[in-house]
Amino acid sequence: MSATVPTTARLTVRSVVPEAEGVLGLVLADPSGAELAPWEPGAHLEVTLPSGAVRHYSLCGDPADRSTYRLGVLRETAGRGGSEELHTTVGAGTVLGVRGPFNRFPLVPAERYLFVAGGIGITPLLPMLRSLPPGSWSLLYGGRSLASMAYREELAALPGVTLVPQDTAGLPDLDGVLAGLTAGTAVYCCGPEGLLGAVRERWTGALHTERFGAPPAAAPEADAGTGDGFEVELRRSGLTVHVPPGRTLLDAVRAVVPGVPYACEEGFCGTCETKVIAGTPEHHDSVLDEDEKASGSTMMICVGRSRGARLVLDL
Repeated sequence: MSATVPTTARLTVRSVVPEAEGVLGLVLADPSGAELAPWEPGAHLEVTLPSGAVRHYSLCGDPADRSTYRLGVLRETAGRGGSEELHTTVGAGTVLGVRGPFNRFPLVPAERYLFVAGGIGITPLLPMLRSLPPGSWSLLYGGRSLASMAYREELAALPGVTLVPQDTAGLPDLDGVLAGLTAGTAVYCCGPEGLLGAVRERWTGALHTERFGAPPAAAPEADAGTGDGFEVELRRSGLTVHVPPGRTLLDAVRAVVPGVPYACEEGFCGTCETKVIAGTPEHHDSVLDEDEKASGSTMMICVGRSRGARLVLDL
């Protein structure tokens, strides 16, 4: 995660504009005009909507602009309701709770870059493109149709950009594009799970991915976890709870510590990350990398469990 220290604020929606079919662009600002917390390309915000629902949205503006945060939000009618609420009830003047910025998708130094975006996955990549010198990167951007592809006009004017609307051009030629890359190229990909998987299958070099939903559930390991549940000591609260089979650790913790932060409940947003003081966590999230999981020092309590009879958490 980026070293930027997250903050909590109440920000006002300054404007709401359509960026494409089904995509709204929001501009947030401090109501007093104060500068906002700094951020770097790849960062996102945790946004609390008027209903109390918490969602995560990528920052897609200019990190040098400390007066506003810019977000691009796709309306997902089959989602969990956050984007639907934002599209139908949030407008100029609405006040939103914001926590962050957070960054688990930072831009790292490389000789060259290939960016691969699918649909609304373009949002975290935009600040990266703008921060790099021309000629050091290329972008392959696919979408359902040209009209559904946000920021297409800005991008079409830049060298190194290939727009691939599926209704007229089919699917992006991943084989051709990836085969032509040099060994020093870093590939950044954000979009649907199918796109992430297709790139992962074809590219063995440096790959950085960001997902906006949970990956397909993997079959549990045969020896994972404890069949009778496990005990969790919440060290700071001075409480101990039992987590039976079929109940999530987050649900058991919230029963006694209602204010514990959480959002996606699927292990991909990172909101519920919690320090492990003792015990061995069983990880089922897509936030931590393999080294972080192996260290056992932190876990996502919305999907994580215990490999032993007892965990001690910093809660």
